[in-house]
Amino acid sequence: MDKWQRRTVYYSILLIGIMLVYAVLYQHGMRIYEGDNLSFLHSLQVVVETFTTTGFGSDSPWGSPEMNAFVIVMDLTGVGLIFMALPVLVFPLLEDIFSTTVPKSVENGLDDHVVICTYTSRADALIGELESWDVDYVIVEPGRERATELYEDDYRVIHEDPESVSGLEQAELSSARALVADVSDQVDASIVLTAQEVAEDVPIISVVEEPDRTAYHRLAGADEVLSPRPLLGESLASKVTTSVTADLGEAVEIGDDFEIAELPIHRGSRLVGTTLAESGIREQAGVNVIGAWFRGEFETPPSPDATLTNGTVLLVTGREDQLEELKELTLSEVRQFTRGETVVIGYGQVGRTITSALDQADLPYTVVDQTEMKDVDVVGDAIEPETLHEAAIDDARSVILALPDDTTTEFATLVIRDENPQTEIIARVEESESVQKMYRAGADYVLSLATVSGRMIASTILEDEDVLSLDQQVEVVRTHAPDLVGQTIGDALVRSKTGCTVVGVERDGTVITDVGPDFRVESGDELIIAGTDDGIRRFNEQMT
Repeated sequence: MDKWQRRTVYYSILLIGIMLVYAVLYQHGMRIYEGDNLSFLHSLQVVVETFTTTGFGSDSPWGSPEMNAFVIVMDLTGVGLIFMALPVLVFPLLEDIFSTTVPKSVENGLDDHVVICTYTSRADALIGELESWDVDYVIVEPGRERATELYEDDYRVIHEDPESVSGLEQAELSSARALVADVSDQVDASIVLTAQEVAEDVPIISVVEEPDRTAYHRLAGADEVLSPRPLLGESLASKVTTSVTADLGEAVEIGDDFEIAELPIHRGSRLVGTTLAESGIREQAGVNVIGAWFRGEFETPPSPDATLTNGTVLLVTGREDQLEELKELTLSEVRQFTRGETVVIGYGQVGRTITSALDQADLPYTVVDQTEMKDVDVVGDAIEPETLHEAAIDDARSVILALPDDTTTEFATLVIRDENPQTEIIARVEESESVQKMYRAGADYVLSLATVSGRMIASTILEDEDVLSLDQQVEVVRTHAPDLVGQTIGDALVRSKTGCTVVGVERDGTVITDVGPDFRVESGDELIIAGTDDGIRRFNEQMT
């Protein structure tokens, strides 16, 4: 029995009870004050006529003031009950009739799909990854309003409880490729237990907020337990640790002595203010610049006239020694360990991972958090200049924002940029949509938890595809492209149509890195492509 049905039952009981009471009182009133002995059935008929405003028949008018007063009260009661019925019964009924009806089960059946419990910003990133590889999915969403919004936005969703057996059965879990639980650590464990009951052979992927809870999820029956936050923290910290040395840091190996890497241009670098053509990157380092992020906008190929600024992120390929040479060019010419330290704002799971990485690199740092706890140096609000000055923001070389709220992170970026225009701001955000705003606010490098989570989960599910990079702004994947067989890269217009670059091809166990426009794809080739998430999606839609 749903909420509207319960209301209907309660209202009906109340209405019938009041009408019976009024019928008894009316019968006695007519006998005492009007001297008219009426039957109970006739008295009930008068009450019904009064409540429904259809008239009073032969009983009106009444001679006694007592009965007139009684009828007035009865009239008001009837009108009150009518108006009460509108919001309690009629309006909800009309809303149900005219509102969108979200399905309670999978329509037309699904097979080899992914069951996602439930919808979050991280789920949205995962859905993008799945759609790029043409993998079906269904969201099991317990909230009616959220389910309706998703359904109207053309998501494949059912309105069911993912912690219930019936909910997962309605999602056709038994025929699914995998189940993803990403709500909270406690709810995810409950979903895993339920999934084991419904289809114990289907792989279950659980995402945990706290890595130390991994064991509990495995005990519940999860096949894979993922924790994206430590990976995000390590990636953010690497932007600091590699900015004070010429070490290359994280790069994606394409073949023997051939790699692809993201290299941000730091404040104080000799490249800042030059155009790509004037920079001499190709001549000095010998690398190929296949793309670049300019304030959050990815361009491939970048225009030779594009101006390089602090925060520009170059996507380059080359040998390790060439990438290390370019890395030296991207660093500040006044790089010194003694010039300030790193300020880490936010000491949750991501913040703790960052400080651990800085400890390993033997780099000094100051921790800021609103909550007083061990290892927090400054307790206060990061959007208050007084807190930032106490953390020595004026002398800070870098600031890493590891806050869980995107709005606070955006405002903190504005305050930090105003207080110290020269410091390097590296930030995490929860949602992918916040990345652009962070760059506009003045951040130098931004990474989205939703993006990292989506890629991490997708790489676990898509066993046939090799996702090479999880924690960078671009994605590098190995994939077959049967539609390109027999064509050259140039004739297929891969870059112009998709925004992706073919950086290598694996053929007969050997990786070919000299892939130009005249390279012809053969049957069995496995292409290594680099691009944004949207670019990878377009590539899979048009080229595979």
